[in-house]
Amino acid sequence: MTGELHHLLLVYTAYVIAAGSPGPSNMRIMGVAMHNGRRAALTLAAGVVSGSIFWGAMAATGVSAVLTRYAEALILLKIVGGLYLLYLASKAGKAALASDAETAADARPNGAALSGADLYRRGLLMHLSNPKSILAWIALVTLGLGPDSSWHTLAAILGGCAVLSVTIFCGYAIIFSTAPMIRLYRRARRWIEGLLAVCFGFAGLRLLLSRA
Repeated sequence: MTGELHHLLLVYTAYVIAAGSPGPSNMRIMGVAMHNGRRAALTLAAGVVSGSIFWGAMAATGVSAVLTRYAEALILLKIVGGLYLLYLASKAGKAALASDAETAADARPNGAALSGADLYRRGLLMHLSNPKSILAWIALVTLGLGPDSSWHTLAAILGGCAVLSVTIFCGYAIIFSTAPMIRLYRRARRWIEGLLAVCFGFAGLRLLLSRA
């Protein structure tokens, strides 16, 4: 019992570090929270959480472990994920170059680009198209399960990480949609969007050019 608890704590700690560290998903949630508000950011975060839970379930059932044996599948995911990150980089770059009047006009809720369904799909796609999410979940499941582990341990891993996922990603959405953060965004909009463009572009190119 003590051994299983120790493994669970290791899994939870590793997940918090991996999910909480600044990355494309968190940066995107932060940008949407400061630009479009809490509701939009929470919707995007819901898509990210759904993608994380999906890969967790796949890792638990061994499906993602099978995927890692087929280089073609991972290469396809890398291409899709890398191109999507580059698309986000171009969007952030355009936002950085746009005037305040153009940004205010784009922020009005009169187009499909700001719909809840679209935001959810973007968050979901961001996570599903990232092969590192698959490999990270395989590592977490392997770390938490021993030869004598029961299904209770597996359920605790998935359930605990699901709770942590909601807490972390939705926490980013809530914190960065507060009034001080919104004021910060308005003052430093160009710099923030420029930073997002650089981060997304770097992550996309790294994903496309990576061999492993």
